[in-house]
Amino acid sequence: MSRVYLDYNATAPLRVEAREAMLAAMDVVGNPSSVHAEGRAAKAIVEKARGQVAALVGCDPQEIIFTSGATEAAALVLRNAKGTVFVSENCHDCFFAHVDNANVRSVPINVNGYVESGWLDDELQKVKKAGQKLNLVAHSFANSETGILEQGMIRRAILDTGARLVTDCVQAVHRRSISFGQPWNSYAVLSAHKMGGPYGVGCLVVKQGIDLQAQIKGGGQEMGRRSGTENVIGVAGFGAAAEAAARDIEAGVWEKVEKLRNILESAIEAGSNDTIFVGKGTKRLPNTSCFATPGWKAETQVMQMDLAGFAISAGSACSSGKVKSSRVLRAMGYKDDVASSAVRVSLGPETTEQQVMAFADAWLNARQKQRARAA
Repeated sequence: MSRVYLDYNATAPLRVEAREAMLAAMDVVGNPSSVHAEGRAAKAIVEKARGQVAALVGCDPQEIIFTSGATEAAALVLRNAKGTVFVSENCHDCFFAHVDNANVRSVPINVNGYVESGWLDDELQKVKKAGQKLNLVAHSFANSETGILEQGMIRRAILDTGARLVTDCVQAVHRRSISFGQPWNSYAVLSAHKMGGPYGVGCLVVKQGIDLQAQIKGGGQEMGRRSGTENVIGVAGFGAAAEAAARDIEAGVWEKVEKLRNILESAIEAGSNDTIFVGKGTKRLPNTSCFATPGWKAETQVMQMDLAGFAISAGSACSSGKVKSSRVLRAMGYKDDVASSAVRVSLGPETTEQQVMAFADAWLNARQKQRARAA
């Protein structure tokens, strides 16, 4: 069997639709800010993609700001924040990186990976009673490491206090239906390459009526909210990937992937009864399995599986090369021996049952050898 890619949460293979859209965009010479025919042709590509992404998210196209990726999108909203910023422990590291340490509060998560909404509600009410500035709350719709889905309890605190909410939708938006048109939503962050689009492009969704100051200033592109000539080729691929992702959701593609994920977990559990499946029994992304085997370092597992022909990951992909104990698992209350042994297997629509079972066999074989060495 050739190499098997099981790291879709890190990045998805480029979709055929995205590749075709990008190749077509390469032949368009105009600058989308130019008013002549060539410029209008380039602008049409950008606006078509804006509509495609908006349709996936369930928002108005004018609420989409194209960026270089999810990290820049997060930076744009966080650098516009006033007062204290509350960041859930289930968020990607980039949500902590763009806030002054004096103004950020970590929102705890429980053993199930859910935000402690009661704690957040109490803290926001304190801020409201003190008459302080409007606050921002950042959370993740689906955690990239565990796949655990936020249960919606955070919304009550948002509605009660008038705080603004920024949601990391990077892992979830192309795997389940999401509607941005809800009263608690203020911002959402997306990334193209997670859904089979190109690297280096993403977007921030901003609810109409919110005034957002550009952090990259210059020519006033993106309706004055993010300057710099749009990445027309990348944006074209993003739009095509978003449209294809919406078709996948409608066709029930991810329900089939979920069955494969469950087959994988059952096979591993049958051969390694001390392995812990994080989030099992809770609502998770259909493709994601995070499991920990205490005493067997995640980095070692990743390398052994790589040599066996399988691509998996340990923790967040953006921390690759710096494998360490998972911050998210520690926040959930797992001890370091568990948090440092967790690996993530994330499947895609192209994954087959044969590949899943081949991985399970390879992993269990390596596990048997690890047990023998530890004895």
